[in-house]
Amino acid sequence: MDKIKISEDFMAIQDHICQELELEDGKGKFREDKWDRPEGGGGRTRIIQGGDIIEKGGVAFSAVSGPTPEKILNKLQLEKADFFATGVSIVLHPESPMVPIIHMNIRYFEMSNGVKWFGGGIDLTPHYVDVEDAKYFHQEVKSTCDQFNREYYPKFKKWADDYFYIKHRNETRGIGGIFFDRLVSQDPQEMQSIFEFVKSVGYLFPKIYRHFMAKNKALPYGEREKKWQALRRGRYVEFNLVWDAGTKFGLDTNGRTESILMSMPPMANWEYMHLPEAGSREAQTLDYLKKDIDWFNL
Repeated sequence: MDKIKISEDFMAIQDHICQELELEDGKGKFREDKWDRPEGGGGRTRIIQGGDIIEKGGVAFSAVSGPTPEKILNKLQLEKADFFATGVSIVLHPESPMVPIIHMNIRYFEMSNGVKWFGGGIDLTPHYVDVEDAKYFHQEVKSTCDQFNREYYPKFKKWADDYFYIKHRNETRGIGGIFFDRLVSQDPQEMQSIFEFVKSVGYLFPKIYRHFMAKNKALPYGEREKKWQALRRGRYVEFNLVWDAGTKFGLDTNGRTESILMSMPPMANWEYMHLPEAGSREAQTLDYLKKDIDWFNL
């Protein structure tokens, strides 16, 4: 694989996603922050704030390189060698609690000793779970997976359910999606197919999110929904700071802190022992934050 070509294709995906999100939002514009990593490489962090639909979001590209830190070598059980990592990472926090939070990441990692792989994923975190929205999301993701390998969706959905899980709360972060890591093949054609799959996840992202932005932006909500949104954002923060491997990788490789923590919401809240009213939409949402839900046959 040509790492320069991979990083260029990832930059093109970042460009496409930002253009699509600006078109759908209608007001918000991305501000670009280019940065360099002292040990090697750098990136383009793009932030959107105060849009009509997106309250705060980030679409970040990075391509970093240099000696692999000991923490990474130990965690990933790798031999000592230099590394190169490139990827696009996105988190969007909408103004309306009726529009879901969304996350997407695609990445490539290689080492000077020949180790290499692709990883990534896309998952949806609604403040209120709507079953039809969940079915739409999972159908779009499954269709993309099926174009490449029929085994991808069931395998990667299970992986996402297990990965995007807030263990200390005994609940999933949202309705899942797909998650995959260390996808590699010694067959150049198959490796190229993996790369095409990873790119297709990147291009699927704006299609899915523009759908939810357009469909849900005008749904009514009030103070109660905004309070619930702040609590759900709090859960998002807990996952990203306690469990997320990408956050840990970024910090352990002396990444750029502001870019790593762009996934944080603009406002969040924690309420001691909060229990939603029985039978409420909030309680129903918690009932759906479980692993292994078959969204197509609910």
